[in-house]
Amino acid sequence: MYRVTITEVIFMGTYLNPGNSGFEEVLNGDYIDKTGLIALINQRINTPSKLVCISRPRRFGKSYAAKMLCAYYDYTCDSHSLFEKYEISSDRTYESNINKYHVIYLDMTNLLEKVEPEKLIQFIKDNVENEILATDTNIIKGSSFDQTLINAVEKTGRKIVMIIDEWDAPIRESMVNSKEYLLFLRMLFKSSSTTPKIFAAAYMTGILPIKKDGSQSAISDFEEHSIIEPDEFAKYTGFLEEDVHKICDKYHADFRKMKKWYDGYTVGDVQSVYNPYSVICAAKKKKYTSYWRQTSAADNLLDYIEMDEEGLQGDIAQLIAGETIEINTSSFKNDVTGFKLKDDVLTLLVHLGYLAYEQKVEILGEGDDEDEIIREFVHIPNDEIRLEFSNILKMTKHEVLVDLLSNSKKLLQDTISGNEEAVAKAIDEIRMMNYAPTYYNDEQALRYVIKFAYIVCVDNYMKIEELPSGKGIADVVFIPRKATDPTLVIELKWNKSDTAAIQQIKDREYPTILKNRKGKIILVGINYDEKTKVHTCTIETVTK
Repeated sequence: MYRVTITEVIFMGTYLNPGNSGFEEVLNGDYIDKTGLIALINQRINTPSKLVCISRPRRFGKSYAAKMLCAYYDYTCDSHSLFEKYEISSDRTYESNINKYHVIYLDMTNLLEKVEPEKLIQFIKDNVENEILATDTNIIKGSSFDQTLINAVEKTGRKIVMIIDEWDAPIRESMVNSKEYLLFLRMLFKSSSTTPKIFAAAYMTGILPIKKDGSQSAISDFEEHSIIEPDEFAKYTGFLEEDVHKICDKYHADFRKMKKWYDGYTVGDVQSVYNPYSVICAAKKKKYTSYWRQTSAADNLLDYIEMDEEGLQGDIAQLIAGETIEINTSSFKNDVTGFKLKDDVLTLLVHLGYLAYEQKVEILGEGDDEDEIIREFVHIPNDEIRLEFSNILKMTKHEVLVDLLSNSKKLLQDTISGNEEAVAKAIDEIRMMNYAPTYYNDEQALRYVIKFAYIVCVDNYMKIEELPSGKGIADVVFIPRKATDPTLVIELKWNKSDTAAIQQIKDREYPTILKNRKGKIILVGINYDEKTKVHTCTIETVTK
């Protein structure tokens, strides 16, 4: 696959012109066509928009994309056979850009494993310069790194496409080195006199967006596309629904389970975005569980959910209980330390992939007074991430969450043992905590409290709200993951009676929808009386 001419010595390096073997290896696996991304970069080559930064959570295909771009742009190889059956081959920009440029490829996470942080920049300069000089003895080493790059471009007649994978790793993982690193990036990408001479394009991937406070002005000229504002890059984030169907067909995997475990992300206008790494693992192993991998200290979920920002613990509890909550991402400073508000922590969890994010447009007023506002919401996307939160919940030492978990465990035990008075009292206490809605005025508010009260069930039960039966809808049903645990059917009433709730369960034959389940079914009727401000409870057990 290598193209050599009589007048040109082809040099394939580690950092300069790494070739196409990395992408060839990707194609030998379960590759899903994302080559349309190349067309978006081609449109920007040698234009004012040629600098692009993509931020995504880990395990969402950023490194695969980087290898793909290396293979496409690197002039030292012929990659036509790799791309000919994929989307990019039919694009009008395909032939004019394939294998036409020098490529500098830096995997910053990998480099940090090789080099001490304080030596990182000099290591990059030395190795890239050495590889440049090895391509042609007539290239002169410049007085500075960027001058050497200019000399190489002028001598060979080829500009450079620079690809930096995990560009923010030195900042996230080793703050001591960030100043020198940012000066290095400034030299490359912030010079109006040299940047246009050197680069046809630059493509950076990272987890965190570029900081807004000016401290990262070295890369402020980059066109940024984050998980929150992905724009036209949205469909190249993770697996889409049709991608997962292909994987399931290939491995005879259960699509419904895939969706339940790994779906749940919304990226821009694209609904149903899946975690690619986990989908492939589940398909191959025929096991649907969490394949989430924490790869650095900055990913540590426990550290973030135990922070003391006011109101954070209440929001975490709501999320674990299955709620969607509204946030404001505007104050987030795009780092892992400078938190001032609880929403800053939650926004970080979006960028790390622990929370799914979506926007909803709301129209206020009419006619000339009409105004459009964008509201932002987050939730736990799927069972994989819910399991991560559940595991963390067991390790938390934060008093608020520890108390909630302890009370919930006792409530579940009292429910199973039929201790009606204790159950009613526990719900009264939950009602008085910060998790309850401000306006406790209807059955929906009561249901909201019930979900927090039984938060311990998130680990061993599947919660279904408004489960339909032949003659009605059960308010909340907890179906156990283990056959030996009892099923809970909870009916809620407002200003009526707990016995009426139990009777409704019987009248509407709710247990028949669980007819294939063996063992105990616990029927729980709960009522709240606005006049007395008291919850009452009736519990009955059906054994099958």
